[in-house]
Amino acid sequence: MVTCAMISLGCPKNLVDSEQMLGLLQKEGLEVSWEEENAEVVLINTCGFLAASREEGLEQIHAMEVLRRDPNRPLQCLIVAGCLVSRDREKLVAQCPDVDAFLDVFSRDAVVEVVRQMGVGKKEPPRKLENRLYCGGTEGIARDENRFPLLPSHVAYLKIAEGCNRRCAFCAIPNIRGKFVSKPLEEVLVEARNLVKSGVQELILIAQETSFYGKDLADGKTSLAALIRELGNLEGLRWIRVMYLYPQHFDDDLIDALAETPQVVPYLDMPLQHINNRILKSMRRSVSRTETLALLERLHAQIPGLVLRTAVIVGYPGETDAEFEELMAFLRKQRFPRLGVFQFSPEEGTPAAEMEHPVSRKVARKRTEKVMALQRQISAEWVRRQIGTTLDVILDVELGEGKWLGRTAYDAPDVDGKVFVTGKGLAVGTIVPCEIVGGDDYDLQAIARQEPID
Repeated sequence: MVTCAMISLGCPKNLVDSEQMLGLLQKEGLEVSWEEENAEVVLINTCGFLAASREEGLEQIHAMEVLRRDPNRPLQCLIVAGCLVSRDREKLVAQCPDVDAFLDVFSRDAVVEVVRQMGVGKKEPPRKLENRLYCGGTEGIARDENRFPLLPSHVAYLKIAEGCNRRCAFCAIPNIRGKFVSKPLEEVLVEARNLVKSGVQELILIAQETSFYGKDLADGKTSLAALIRELGNLEGLRWIRVMYLYPQHFDDDLIDALAETPQVVPYLDMPLQHINNRILKSMRRSVSRTETLALLERLHAQIPGLVLRTAVIVGYPGETDAEFEELMAFLRKQRFPRLGVFQFSPEEGTPAAEMEHPVSRKVARKRTEKVMALQRQISAEWVRRQIGTTLDVILDVELGEGKWLGRTAYDAPDVDGKVFVTGKGLAVGTIVPCEIVGGDDYDLQAIARQEPID
């Protein structure tokens, strides 16, 4: 049987695309392998968002090209897909001569056609494709019925929309993934039901902007609030986590749905990027400092125990010392338990890349370090406040000898802290009440106090 392996880079939205492509190949009869060195087909699903992510993608591609050229290796078909292809297609084709095919973000389904045309797994050597580049497919969101899970079986990302209509001055995503297209509500619910039936305990809602869900449709019924309420009716679903919210599109109905649906964990991911009005306007964020502060107050008032995750950009063109200090004062006061900081990266094709008065890399790096140092302190304070409390923990990995790795409701996979749990008779995928007994700047230590919750 022909084996295929995936190297998935970038965000959770990319991960869903990777799972879909693997699912299509599995349906075609290929066996999924976790070892790309020993697979006949290797897919690299790339990220094109920032310069660092593009460099990472090229490193992975060139490493796999070495295997593709080696006659003693089984690799017969090397496919590169995703955002980097959509962004730098001609350059990428020229730079990577040993890649057999390139698929942009709208050509995911072509992965099966590539493997068929090359004749992978036949006795004769694989055929060369006349045209290695597949692009220009229909914009929109692909159906995900055939996903092959790359996460533990108890957690899954649920992508509810594709693309973005917002033109933030620093972001190239609309150029890469096209306009915002909501997946119809019934299709989302069908996928959610199937995931829950397969054993998923935690669904994580993702899109480029989840709070805009349904606003591009004409039915007047589809919205994030409506979706959350429907998901709350799914028997067996324990946790609903919402990420990539945008502050502009919160209304009373959405806040009520978040507060009143029991499965929604008190955790929201809402990148704010900055707090200074001039910077926000230059970023084209369409929200002001006053509106942001009012929304944060509403959310904390209506969602008890809310933990907010946000992201900020420092070193944006023209950012003065005073504007940076305004951001720091905002972070000190809000004390977000979860926060990511990005040093501004001038992305080709975006308005911000052409702006005057760039901040030097040295200054931007120092500002990044200051935010990170502050956040480490804030996170450590949050960890200390949890010691002595009991929190529900979902167990992600068995470490052996009665040790487990898990997450609280306040931790999204990969981006937030972890919980190191000691306990017996436990199982991966269960949610266990644990006494928090220690921790460091970001992670918790806990002891499981009773049997897993049914």
